[in-house]
Amino acid sequence: MSFITRSAELPRYGKYPGARPIGELLENGIVVLDKWPGPTSHDVASMVKNVLGRAKAGHGGTLDPMVSGVLVITLDNACKVIPALQGQDKEYVGIMRLHRDVSGNELLGAVKKFTGEITQRPPVRSAVLRRERKRTVHGFEILEHKDRDVLFRVRCEAGTYVRVLCHKIGELLGGAHMKELRRTAAGRFTEADAVRIHDIADAYADWKEKGSEDIRNYVLPVEAAAEHLGKIIIKDSAVYSVANGSPLYSTGISRIEDTVKKGGMVALLTLRGEFVALGRAEMDATDKRKGVAAKIDRVIMKEPYPNSRFK
Repeated sequence: MSFITRSAELPRYGKYPGARPIGELLENGIVVLDKWPGPTSHDVASMVKNVLGRAKAGHGGTLDPMVSGVLVITLDNACKVIPALQGQDKEYVGIMRLHRDVSGNELLGAVKKFTGEITQRPPVRSAVLRRERKRTVHGFEILEHKDRDVLFRVRCEAGTYVRVLCHKIGELLGGAHMKELRRTAAGRFTEADAVRIHDIADAYADWKEKGSEDIRNYVLPVEAAAEHLGKIIIKDSAVYSVANGSPLYSTGISRIEDTVKKGGMVALLTLRGEFVALGRAEMDATDKRKGVAAKIDRVIMKEPYPNSRFK
């Protein structure tokens, strides 16, 4: 991670995200769940909410009920970061069943036609308007081809319907359908990060009954949702105003990541790495002008630092 330094300042307030008490972690946490086939994403989020005794839970990207794999669940206050989780690339591994015998060369030829920018219409049962839209398939890799079953890995833009993709490939090959599918990555989160709901439930019970802190292995701080975003580290003196929805001015910047671009979504963090707000950059990282550096979309921090004007 590369930063451009505007000023140096030692933090006076707050705490590092990893030092939050368990109760506070749960109120500001995300769970990378290994979803199982059957329930909807909404149903699974509700189950996690109940298991962890939360008032609210959301998810960062719908999975079809019969699809398993990586589903990011947000808890309580962390539901505010859902916009930061949406729109990220996805990776899937699945099985496509061909409706006739197909040679390896035929299969590869059909798959290549659906790599790059494609046009899709959402399936009939989807929750979105059924109109054609463009999506990018970054890669469609054939892992194994045995008889009429094709094991594949696909990396694609968010909102790509893999079931429709299999059907369209099949139209060039005499028919095909998606037989099984598993999401192996959503943005930066992969199968390696995913945890099972039974393990979450056991860890939560151990915390409530024995004071065990193993639940930290299953719930991540809300800041984990911002890893892929450009970041602006703000001075302690700017936290109060930003946490109350005021724009961030250049004078309130301590450090700024050099990937920050005007118009892009940014995470505003304290000197201790606490998530203050999601915003939109009003200038590039290298811009030397004074004025508004970022406008606030959503305030994440629940308890702002003291107002420095009265200190």
